[in-house]
Amino acid sequence: MATSKHPWAEELPLLYDHLWKCLTRGISDRDAAARHPTLATVNKSGMPQARTVVLREADQQAATLATYTDIHSDKIASLRVNPAAALHIWDAEQKLQLRVEANVTILNGDEVSERWQRIPEHARTAYSRGPAPGEPIANSLDYTKTPAENAFAVLWLDIQAIEALHLGQHHRRAIFKRANNWAGQWLVP
Repeated sequence: MATSKHPWAEELPLLYDHLWKCLTRGISDRDAAARHPTLATVNKSGMPQARTVVLREADQQAATLATYTDIHSDKIASLRVNPAAALHIWDAEQKLQLRVEANVTILNGDEVSERWQRIPEHARTAYSRGPAPGEPIANSLDYTKTPAENAFAVLWLDIQAIEALHLGQHHRRAIFKRANNWAGQWLVP
């Protein structure tokens, strides 16, 4: 049964291409749902941790994504213990959920210097030699952050699977796995 409003949800190849269009749009469009995905990791105590990040790079050919972070953040410590992570994106307008499973590589130093040069001066304070993100302070503004290139890190996500759930007139769910050369498989929603 055709759904004219969301034809991309009806066939696996169309859906896969649409998912990547959504991810790629998140790089350049500040209003795109994929711009601010939720990144989930597991901390050293085995507890799940989720936080909003900014999607910075997407490469369909390589099946990779990238986000930036402070090297002192808790997510770095978590990823050093367990480099597996998940991204979650909810696009309310399209009624589309994306769940991305990835192996993460932490890039820092000379590997990311070129990216650091492209970060506007005002945004560099997010990567600093001040107190570490999440460190306790007495009052809400009791901190000073001084930009530091050596605190800048890139989380390089090597995608292993992308699962999509479309909550249209007819709910549809599919998974695309690297191990299957990105051939999709319909799943029960």
